Amino acid sequence: MATLLYTHPVCLEHDTGDYHPECADRLKAILAALEGEEFGALLREEAPQAKREHLLRAHVEHHVDHVFAVVPPAGEHYHIDPDTLLSAQSGDAALRAAGAVVAAVDAVAAKQVRNAFCAVRPPGHHAERDAAMGFCLFNNAAIGALHARDAHGFKRVAVIDFDVHHGNGTQHILWDEPDTFYASTHQEHAYPNTGLAAETGGQGRMVNVPLPAGSGSDQFRQVWDDIIIHALRQFQPDFIFISAGFDAHAQDPLAHLRLKVSDFKWATERLLDVAREFANNRVVSVLEGGYDLPALAASTREHVRALMEY
Repeated sequence: MATLLYTHPVCLEHDTGDYHPECADRLKAILAALEGEEFGALLREEAPQAKREHLLRAHVEHHVDHVFAVVPPAGEHYHIDPDTLLSAQSGDAALRAAGAVVAAVDAVAAKQVRNAFCAVRPPGHHAERDAAMGFCLFNNAAIGALHARDAHGFKRVAVIDFDVHHGNGTQHILWDEPDTFYASTHQEHAYPNTGLAAETGGQGRMVNVPLPAGSGSDQFRQVWDDIIIHALRQFQPDFIFISAGFDAHAQDPLAHLRLKVSDFKWATERLLDVAREFANNRVVSVLEGGYDLPALAASTREHVRALMEY
């Protein structure tokens, strides 16, 4: 079975204004990196819109209503906070981003494809159950995880996050959700200042590993093998989601970890090993951060190559 890429042109029309790091050029760089003969076997589909019921698995009703209520007219922006803003096409883009993950779950669950990568924006892992923040409107990974559990009956759903920033939103949403697991490596004392090792969850299980600024490949790989992968194998997931942020790369301007392109492929392969052992290879990955365009493009290319090779 093949790997499926979900994206949509409207994700390029989520306009964050001049000089914003989470810009359309990020997605353009990724899509350009996934062209060429070596990605000829990569299946490609346009992301559908998520339905309201999908959003409400992860978010309260007033948050969903508020996001759409503040979508501005063409040519204008609305700031939810200084970093998180909407343009005229942001509502549609957010629906396509969440819808990509829902559709990917459906395709993987039906064994139409082995795994999927959702190249979408706005990203999602900072969006909490009742709040948008950190460039994120809806939590795409959490929406997908709860869809896998509630619509398809998977019993042990895991979200693994290697973005340099802690996925506070994913943790917030899954904290008391049974049959869920969230694990994150991230830079300590960085935005949003959550993800302490002591944050271990309620009914959902949480594993947080903050890394000191300046940490590189050796530290990252050690904690992944000793803590993240060990805990994930104990959980025995039957569906794995990846919050694939590539801003832990050494060239990224928004944080200070020192990972290389090869580290992202290695981490992806480690997760695919667990998926092969426990989850019949079921993996859905969704784009989160990554703000140095060459590093983002190269890291995503290796991430998708790993998905295709398994």
